[in-house]
Amino acid sequence: MDEKIISLLKVTEPFNLLPETVLIEISETLTRKEFLKETLVYRQETTEMTGVDLIFSGEYETFFFDRSENKRCVTNHHSPYCFGGISVVLNRVRALKSAVAKKGTVIYTLPKKEFSELCTGYEDFFHFFTSDFGKKMLDDDFSHFVKTPATFEESYFAADQLYSRKIEGITYKNIISCGGNTPIFEAARIMASNKVSCIFIRNTETDEIVGYATDITLRDNVIASCLDPKSAIVNVMDNPIVSISSNSYLYEAVLLMFQTKSRYLLVQKAGEYIGFLSRNRLLSEQAHSPLVFIQSVKLSESLDELQNKWQQVPAIISQLLGRGVNGEIASKVITTIADTITGKVIDKVIQQIGKPPAKFAFIVTGSEGRKEQTLSTDQDSGIIYEDKANKDREYVREYFLNFARKVSDDLNMIGFEYCKGNFMASNPKWTHSLSHWKRNYQEWIERCMPENAMKFSTFFDFRLIYGDEFIVSDLKDFIRQKLVFPNHIFFAHIAKNALQYEPPLTFLKRIKTQTVGNSEVFDVKTAMSTIVDLLRVYSLKYQLDLENTGERMKKLKEIDVFTQLQYNELHQSYYYLMALRLKNQTDQIRIEKIKPNNFIQIDKLTKIEKVTLVEIFKTVANFQVGIKMKFTGTF
Repeated sequence: MDEKIISLLKVTEPFNLLPETVLIEISETLTRKEFLKETLVYRQETTEMTGVDLIFSGEYETFFFDRSENKRCVTNHHSPYCFGGISVVLNRVRALKSAVAKKGTVIYTLPKKEFSELCTGYEDFFHFFTSDFGKKMLDDDFSHFVKTPATFEESYFAADQLYSRKIEGITYKNIISCGGNTPIFEAARIMASNKVSCIFIRNTETDEIVGYATDITLRDNVIASCLDPKSAIVNVMDNPIVSISSNSYLYEAVLLMFQTKSRYLLVQKAGEYIGFLSRNRLLSEQAHSPLVFIQSVKLSESLDELQNKWQQVPAIISQLLGRGVNGEIASKVITTIADTITGKVIDKVIQQIGKPPAKFAFIVTGSEGRKEQTLSTDQDSGIIYEDKANKDREYVREYFLNFARKVSDDLNMIGFEYCKGNFMASNPKWTHSLSHWKRNYQEWIERCMPENAMKFSTFFDFRLIYGDEFIVSDLKDFIRQKLVFPNHIFFAHIAKNALQYEPPLTFLKRIKTQTVGNSEVFDVKTAMSTIVDLLRVYSLKYQLDLENTGERMKKLKEIDVFTQLQYNELHQSYYYLMALRLKNQTDQIRIEKIKPNNFIQIDKLTKIEKVTLVEIFKTVANFQVGIKMKFTGTF
C-alpha cells in the first residue's frame, strides 16, 4: 500500500467521499504515467478514455479547439484534481475537452471499469460529476462546444435526463380553469379560445381545484350521454386531482401518473399550483425511455400478451442498470409494471364474473407493497371489502373468494408465482371485511407475540393497488390510532426482526459465505430485509404513512430521527444491495437461463464490490446496535 497515493485520494474530489477501505482497493488498481513537455494527452471527441486521471504533480491544461485550431475555454489544473470523469460518465467515454500535460506531470489512472463501479456504488460520487457538468453548462462558451450524445444508448447523460432532471427544469403548461357552476358549453368555449384540451374546475366557494375536464370528458360524458350543455361542468368533470412538487424528478412524475391512472399532474411549488403536465407530453419527450413500455402494457388485451410483457422486463432492467440508473429507480419501474399488469388482470376478472357486490380494496404487501419489487417475485396480497348486512355477508364473501382465486391463478400464469407462505388473497384468511381486518391488526398490536411479529410484520407495509381508497384510508387511520398506545412489548418484538440477521462478516472483517451447490454465496435478500425491518420499526414508532423503504428513510431524516450522515449511509447501502440483486437476477434470467434467486456468488465480485459490501455490512451492524438500545433496552 502506497501511503502517498492514499493521501492523494483522500484530498481529491470526489474520492474524498469514499471510505478509506475502498481507497486502499482503488490504490492497487492505479497505473502511473509521466509526461514530457507539452504532450497532447487527449483530443476532444477523438481520444477514447481508458479511465480517469488523478494529477499527482505537474499540470494539465484543458481547452476546446475551435475550427481554426485555437484554444478556447482554457483551464489549468494542478494536484489534487481528477480529469476525465465527465467524459466517461457523460460523453460516450470520449474526451470532452482536449488536455495538454506540462513537463514533469505525473498522473495516476483509474481504469474506467473500476470507475464505473464506484459511480454505481456511491451515489454522491456519481452525482459529483453530473452536478459539475451542470454547472459548466451554464457557461455559454463551454456549452457551445459540447456535443449532444447521438443516441440514448450512447451515454449515462442521456439516461440521466429522465432520472436526474427535475420538473422545475422543464416547461409545463399554464393552468386554464373555470368555476364548478360554469355551463359545459361555456367551459368548452374557454378551452377553444385558449387552444387547450384540458380545463381545471375550481370550487366556487374555496377556489380550490377539485377536478378537470378534457376533450374526451366532453365526448364521453356529454355528447355520448346527450347531456344538456347548459348544465354545470362540475357534473361531468373527472377527478381526483393528483399533484407533484416542482422539486420532484421526471421519472417520479411518469410513475405517479401510471400508479394513479391520471393523465394530468398539477405542479406544486410553495403550496401553490403553478402549472400542469400531461402524460402524453412526458412520454413524447422520453420516447426512448423504458417507461414508455408501461403504456404498451396498459394496451395489452390478453393474458398471453401480459405474460409476454412480463418476460421482457429483465431486458429492460438490465438496460437501465447498464446505463447507470440506480437500484431505487429500477425497482420502482418493476413495481409499476407489476401494478399495471395486476390492474389489467383484475379488470379482466371483473368482466368475466360480473360487478362486485360491495366496495373493495385489493392490497399488496411485502416488496410490492413497498414498491421494491424484484424479478424473483411471488404474490403477497389481500382483499378488504366493506361490511354488509347479515343477509348479504355470505354472498359477498363467496364472490370475493372466487374473484381472488381467479386473479391469483391468472397472475401465476403470467409469471407472478403463488406465495409459498400462502399470504395472498386467494387464501380465505386474507380476504375479509374491513371490520375483520381491523380485528387482525388490533390483535397483532395489542396481543403481540414474538412469532406473530415475525410472521405478520410485512402486513404493516400494505398499500392499495386497485379499488376503493377510502377503505384503505379507514384501515390505516385505525392502525395509527392503535399505535399511539400499543402494547409495550409490541415494538420490542418487531425490533427483534431487525436483529435476527447477523451481518456476514468474519472476525477479520471479510465476507462470510455459505455453500450452495458448488458456489460460495451470500444471500442479498436477507441482508436487505434487515434494513427493511429496521425502517419499518421506526416508521411505525413515528406513525409514518409511508410504505417504501427509501421514502421512510427520507422522512425520518426530515423529522430529525436520522442525521444526514445516517440517511446517506442507509440509503447508499440499501440501494447498492438492490442494484446488485437486480443485476444478479437479470444475468441469471438472460445469460445463465435459470430461475432467478437471491444468492450472489462471491467469486464473481470485483475487489471494489467486495470492499463496498464489507462497508455496508458494518453500517447494518451499527444500526442494529442502535435499534437494540432504543427498542429493546439492551446493548
